[in-house]
Amino acid sequence: MHNLHYDLHIHSCLSPCGDNDMTPGNIVGMATIKELDVIAVTDHNSCRNCPAVMKLAEAYGVIAIPGMELTTAEEVHVLCLFSCLEDALSWNDFVDTKRVLIDNSPEIFGDQLIMNEDDEVIGKEPHLLINATNITFDECYDFITDHKGVMVPAHIDKDTTSLMSNLGFVPPDSKFKCIEVKNLANLHRIKKDNPYLEGCRVITDSDAHYLEHIHEPEYTLPCQDKSIESVLEALVTF
Repeated sequence: MHNLHYDLHIHSCLSPCGDNDMTPGNIVGMATIKELDVIAVTDHNSCRNCPAVMKLAEAYGVIAIPGMELTTAEEVHVLCLFSCLEDALSWNDFVDTKRVLIDNSPEIFGDQLIMNEDDEVIGKEPHLLINATNITFDECYDFITDHKGVMVPAHIDKDTTSLMSNLGFVPPDSKFKCIEVKNLANLHRIKKDNPYLEGCRVITDSDAHYLEHIHEPEYTLPCQDKSIESVLEALVTF
């Protein structure tokens, strides 16, 4: 058993709210300096910077999970984590069919930069990535599972864009097995009000939009080995 230090919610410069210094190289470099074992870049409604991040992470010995932070129709944020890049990009293509296309205003929201492994800009996403898609929260688990991914409701204790703030309850037919909590001090209250969560793995991540906010090696996941598959298995086994 390996206790792997993780941060599974990091935004790159592709996210409209992500700093332009959040390049693939800088993210992997910071994870290496901080001695994190596993990271996930989860940009809003897009996986297009995952190829560069994964290539660099492999070179530096960091496990990088390809992911996305989906915005549901109810504006609930959900982490979507995948075992391979092919599945993540397939999910990306599916989400593209469910997006509401609104032109981005870079001067207001950010540049939404797509980069290669040399931190060179190879494109810009022209449509705003942070707005809601046409995927409902109830549809998330089956859609994500069909694409061989793991669903994690994001920062459920947050006052905005979370399961509890936007829906106000855990749907009785929920199937997810992992939740992300922004502040672990809120965990007891949330579980008390929502017994379903007692059976879920709990993680806490940085939700970093700036390099300095990426987590220190403080939180760990018990994994069978040092692989993406083992990390994802740990998320759904509790």
